[in-house]
Amino acid sequence: MSNRTKRALLNNKKEIKVLIIFFVFSSNLFALTSVKDVLTADDQSVAIDALLDGLHRDAHEGNFQNYFARYSSDAVFLGTDKTERWTIEEFKTYAKPAFADGHGWTYAIVERNWEGGGNTRWFDEILFNEKLGHCRGTGVVQLINGEWKIAHYALTMLIPNAIAADVGSQTREADKQEP
Repeated sequence: MSNRTKRALLNNKKEIKVLIIFFVFSSNLFALTSVKDVLTADDQSVAIDALLDGLHRDAHEGNFQNYFARYSSDAVFLGTDKTERWTIEEFKTYAKPAFADGHGWTYAIVERNWEGGGNTRWFDEILFNEKLGHCRGTGVVQLINGEWKIAHYALTMLIPNAIAADVGSQTREADKQEP
């Protein structure tokens, strides 16, 4: 084998080594990015859970300012009555008397589920209230200026199928009584 051929083979081997090293580093960089994204997603889940856990804690403790600071400025709240669709300012007016004595309302968290990604997530949670029994909260949170805020929250009562027809009948009767 000539010296020229040997040098060409050595150069090719060096090029192959450089390419292999490049691909290995590239693969590791992509893997590191994926791990970082997973950690960020976990961190976001913790932050969002803390937002809602804090919401329920602030309601229980009657902490009006902290409770409403968790909502976006254009949030909507849907209560259990068909007339209860409020902007955040309307909801504040409704809630102020309940918070005045430092107690608000109490809903214990039974379970929570999250969906979505990026700057918008949605959730459903089963709650328990001494007066209303099991309820479901559903909503949307948005990342606004680096902070998660509740943009939409809906509270509904969970009615067992075994009594749903009776509750429906009572609801229709109550509707007839309205002016």
